[in-house]
Amino acid sequence: MKSCTLLTILALTLTIGLAAPAGAQSAADLSPNLREAYVEVPERVVALVNVRVIDGTGAPPRDGQTIVIRDGRIAQIAPAATFDPPGDARVIDLSGHTVIPGIVGLHDHTFYTTAARRVQITETAPRLYLAGGVTTIRTTGSYHPYSELNLRRAIGAGTQIGPRMYVTGPYITGATTGYMTSISSPEDARRVVAYWAEEGVDWMKAYTTIGRAELEAAIDEAHARGIKVTGHLCSVSFREAVDLGIDNLEHGLFTNSDYAAGKRPDVCPGNLRERHPDLDMSSDEVQATFRDMVEGGVPMTSTLAIYELVVPGRPAELDQRMLDVLAPEVRDEYLKMREQIAMNAEDSNWPEYFSQAQA
Repeated sequence: MKSCTLLTILALTLTIGLAAPAGAQSAADLSPNLREAYVEVPERVVALVNVRVIDGTGAPPRDGQTIVIRDGRIAQIAPAATFDPPGDARVIDLSGHTVIPGIVGLHDHTFYTTAARRVQITETAPRLYLAGGVTTIRTTGSYHPYSELNLRRAIGAGTQIGPRMYVTGPYITGATTGYMTSISSPEDARRVVAYWAEEGVDWMKAYTTIGRAELEAAIDEAHARGIKVTGHLCSVSFREAVDLGIDNLEHGLFTNSDYAAGKRPDVCPGNLRERHPDLDMSSDEVQATFRDMVEGGVPMTSTLAIYELVVPGRPAELDQRMLDVLAPEVRDEYLKMREQIAMNAEDSNWPEYFSQAQA
């Protein structure tokens, strides 16, 4: 599938059923220097001719289509063989290209972490998301919350290019000496959530060692202020979090302690991967988690693509374009990690664990 230009990605954003903090960017909204650097087709009316359309509804792809874009919105899609573009449209023949709706990223960050460092990438992250066709993101846990809030404002003002952004505040967790926010009481939780809600975040994210009382207080305060809470959990299990009213759960089986034998309340049982070797995904205890989530209206973001990286042999081939955008030392560290995973493949239980998580 041939990729479209960054302009096309920007132009073909479809509006989804979300109360987005700002609409998709259009050429007219961008500052002059950004228009010059990134906008290839400034016309108000554009017709993309002879494209394949995948509309995201589950319908089969449609070949030989014309898409009319008017003032940044898709106005019409019709067979190119029987449809004449409007007379005021700039016509672009994109034979051999496929057009899809803008991708909505449900677990995204504007920083990266390696074994040696953690780096905020406010400049490159929004460009990389757009280049990959991702036109809406939820930053699911922030390293520098103000960097993200300022970035969202800049995108809205047209002084920076980037996707629509739903910003999550700092991670909240139990005792820590790291970059996350340590909370030790329900009062702590309410104070931190109230502060970041007033600063303008859309979500908060609970992390592995938070207790039930603190998580419940965080959820109550968030909901009272019109924002939501998700969790990369462990000390609190998925079923417990659903019962407390959480809005979303992250990472699926990799962070769910519902099935850890001998788990103590409010304590993360350690390496969950070593505790699931014989877990039956069709068992009553697993299905009970699913039922609670469905009945509570709590979705889950699996992030399988991230965990796949530690499964021996996956991905089978590396995309050179991905390696090219990495800093040299980060690329070297990643390739060394892959070598170590391959060397230990025979002793790894990751293939089975990953298969369980897929199920």
